[in-house]
Amino acid sequence: MDIFKNAEDIIKDYTVTDRFLKYVKIDTQSSEESETFPSTEKQKDLLKILKSELEEIGLDDIQMDEYGYVTATLPANLPADWPKDKKVPVIGFMAHVDTSPDSSGENVNPIIHKNYQGGEIKLPKGEGLVLNYENSPNLKHCIGMDIITADGTTLLGADDKSGCAEIMDAMRIFKENSQIYHGEIKIAFTPDEEVGMGTKYFDEKKWGVDFAYTMDGGELGEIEIETFNADTFVAKFTGVSYHPGYAKGKLLNAVKMASTFIDML
Repeated sequence: MDIFKNAEDIIKDYTVTDRFLKYVKIDTQSSEESETFPSTEKQKDLLKILKSELEEIGLDDIQMDEYGYVTATLPANLPADWPKDKKVPVIGFMAHVDTSPDSSGENVNPIIHKNYQGGEIKLPKGEGLVLNYENSPNLKHCIGMDIITADGTTLLGADDKSGCAEIMDAMRIFKENSQIYHGEIKIAFTPDEEVGMGTKYFDEKKWGVDFAYTMDGGELGEIEIETFNADTFVAKFTGVSYHPGYAKGKLLNAVKMASTFIDML
């Protein structure tokens, strides 16, 4: 059957915006200075809410472990005549709850700019901060859309609370519309992605998916199939101090050593 035939009727009561506006008001900023996991305990505030909402929607095997990872399963919903020997891959959807350490995630005030018609979007408390085609080229493709921003004093947190909201509403739609056939779907919400530790303790084998998609930033319709490596290391350069009158061939400048190393990279 054509699952998209009545798509507008299926999604007309979408909750993604309401969920997003709720999530961004919860401070989940991670920390690069912390030695704990997750790096900030407040990330679990949103993770607990997501777990509760998954229970309301009616998913199975909902868990939140000691590290804050929230996982759940949407059982397969296949037609009665589906061939038993035709395997349907298990698909995973993942998003992270933390926001960048670079800017405050506290007291976020989301603003909806209705029916955007082009030009600048001024952030009311941003001391001259504006969004325009120069710093946000994608605005050119958003004519007629509603755009959500912060007020200019904090991050909005769309990275990645938009992904959290998208996944939650998609699961609701699947549960409420049994005519949409699908295989088993696994959900995972993680902390500490912004500090490069998001999957440090994540048990991929236990999650048990064949393919997975991270719902994160990017333009509408964009799918990335490769990414950078977020591993971190610290290099220390120790110079050798020596009296200038006798330093030739003996004094080693740590700054020059570090510069040579960076140049080699």
